[in-house]
Amino acid sequence: MGKLKMAVMGAGNIAACMAKTIAQMDNVERYAVGSRSLEKAEGFAKEHGFQKAYGSYEELAADEEIELVYIATPHSEHYENARLCILHGKPVLCEKAFTANAGQARELFALAEAKGVFITEAIWVRYMPMLDQIRRELASGSIGEATLLTANLGYPISHVPRMRRPDLAGGALLDVGVYPLNFAMMMFGNRIREISGICTYTDTGVDEQNSFALVFEDGKVAQLNSSMLCNSDRRGMIFGTKGYMQIDNINNFERFTVHDAGGRILRQVERPEQISGYEYEVEACIRALEEGKLECEKMPHAESIRVMELTDSLRKQWGIRYPFE
Repeated sequence: MGKLKMAVMGAGNIAACMAKTIAQMDNVERYAVGSRSLEKAEGFAKEHGFQKAYGSYEELAADEEIELVYIATPHSEHYENARLCILHGKPVLCEKAFTANAGQARELFALAEAKGVFITEAIWVRYMPMLDQIRRELASGSIGEATLLTANLGYPISHVPRMRRPDLAGGALLDVGVYPLNFAMMMFGNRIREISGICTYTDTGVDEQNSFALVFEDGKVAQLNSSMLCNSDRRGMIFGTKGYMQIDNINNFERFTVHDAGGRILRQVERPEQISGYEYEVEACIRALEEGKLECEKMPHAESIRVMELTDSLRKQWGIRYPFE
């Protein structure tokens, strides 16, 4: 392939982060942007160097030149946006949370398979090279057998309108909590026997802070927290029979530190230089498309569905149901 002609659906902050990233990638072309507002799309295109701007998602999806669409719209819109792209034969890189619920995820993957269209979830930490380093360290036995994990992520973002709106699948869980959840699954796997949690609510009825626990079939335990009210240290800790690991920034790995049982540092590994971290998911898409695959091995379809099943389970426990469900 030559330069991949990439389009961005949505023109908000996350879309801007992706635009700034691909601007520094030699194998990607900033081709098109789509928004519900032509004025907003044209402003985004001008600011970030995209060739074309569309005032509707339908027009964007119909452009035959596009080779990959990055969906950066609210969670509530992912299903319809991705479905539109698939029906137009456009490969999709869809932001997390992949959909609002597991049913939507299953439908999208089934449609994509039937149409022979590539689609994957843009949960960026899944694609980062440092993930492989952390997993190798765990497998080496340097901290013995890992049995317990904790992770948290919090940002003071409750003032952002979409975060409080049930009709946009708002709340801390789908926006922030999916990172601790994915972290636990990346380290301990997806064979989860039990999930339980608690939350507090906004006046609109979505979760504003939550704490939940996973019990894995092999006896491992993960305790996870997320919030849209406060900043957290974004730290992940993995405790083993011979020591423990500290992972700084589970949302964009910065470094990991290995300690022995007495707390002494055995080694510290810094992340490699990167553009933003978004480039790895784009590169994974390019490789998959070149190889004719319909999913990325870094984030298989089954894993995206499993994540949504777990968030569905928590929302059911908390009595949170979105109006469109």
